[in-house]
Amino acid sequence: MKFYKYLYIGDTVKEPGRVKRRLKLHAGQMIYVVCLAQGDDQLEIYHCAYLKQRYYRHHPPVIVGIAASYDEAVELVVRITKESLLATGGCDLKAYLKLRTKKV
Repeated sequence: MKFYKYLYIGDTVKEPGRVKRRLKLHAGQMIYVVCLAQGDDQLEIYHCAYLKQRYYRHHPPVIVGIAASYDEAVELVVRITKESLLATGGCDLKAYLKLRTKKV
């Protein structure tokens, strides 16, 4: 698993370090992840069980957010979008997240 340097964590996620470790080990848990999309899309939301598939073991996605529910994952995407809009004036989320790692 690859994690974004400034990982977005939902309000109801307890012990994010433990959640990250369990994601790396592909252990079962009730967590949703926000990932950078592989194609032209911006971000995708997956249940962590989806990442147990063999494809994702060989092609790990970049996880930018962790949430305890789907609704909370959507809230993270909204938060990232608002930050991008304020910082860059646009909604190119991939470019904003890349720019954010280079700035700081």
